[in-house]
Amino acid sequence: MMAWVRFLVSGIGLTTWYSLQVIWAAVNRVPNDPDGVYDRIPRDWARALIEINQIGVAVEGLELMPAATACVFAANHLSLVDILVLLDVLPGRLRFMAKRELSYYPLLGTALRAARHILIDRQDLTRAVEAYREAAEVVQSGMSAVVFVEGTRSRDGRLMEFKKGAFVLAIAAGVPIVPVRIDGTFQMLPAGSLAFRPGQARIRIGPPLSTEGLSYDDRDALVARCRAEIVRLEVA
Repeated sequence: MMAWVRFLVSGIGLTTWYSLQVIWAAVNRVPNDPDGVYDRIPRDWARALIEINQIGVAVEGLELMPAATACVFAANHLSLVDILVLLDVLPGRLRFMAKRELSYYPLLGTALRAARHILIDRQDLTRAVEAYREAAEVVQSGMSAVVFVEGTRSRDGRLMEFKKGAFVLAIAAGVPIVPVRIDGTFQMLPAGSLAFRPGQARIRIGPPLSTEGLSYDDRDALVARCRAEIVRLEVA
């Protein structure tokens, strides 16, 4: 089977199957406990797709992570494959920050809401502010937020301007920002293309950046520190 056909078929089939499991858990009021179904099923989904589609994953820097501490992971964004590889390797209870439009997708949107992923409506300031408040509560409850800090996938593989939401969230929640550099996934599935090709993803994790004592006014300086670290990780 051609690689892109396998990726498309497996993506639709497994996303449907695992979304239904999350929805079933929500309908039956399964608690959102640590290492429970809402944590396990997304990782199982990602790892199944990684194996079926022959995606290699290498990670560096896990030893820098503080044990049992929720954080905000700030990652660059090259491809839809990024979601899979981050779910495969990042530690802790992970919840992604995503655009609210995903909540309208059949099955997937219901599953995202049930698992308490963070859905942001950037077009509605009032709803966005409320979503960030709720996101801070999610993080403070022990779940780490994964944020693609450019806000969208890179169209040419180069690092774009960072949005500030992840940094406002980390300051509000009082948790560290952890820089994450992803390389290799752009060649597998560039933005706007369905021409998937198997390949090797490389993830480098930088040292956590403390937000202790920071306020909203410090967000720009925190953005600059994180960006400098992600640039450094490209050549580390």
